Amino acid sequence: MTEAKKIKVTLVRSVIGTRESHRATVRGLGLKRLNSSRELVDTPEVRGMINKVSYLLKVE
Repeated sequence: MTEAKKIKVTLVRSVIGTRESHRATVRGLGLKRLNSSRELVDTPEVRGMINKVSYLLKVE
């Protein structure tokens, strides 16, 4: 079985003062506090979430 492609996502800006839906998206990505990172599987759903809050994230 092949390894699924992964994306590393880091929260680099605070969610304070952002829309509630954007905060929920950041939590949905599994990011809890500033500079927290997650390795996520590269799927269209995850890409959409990243695009929605891209101004808060660093993607590698």
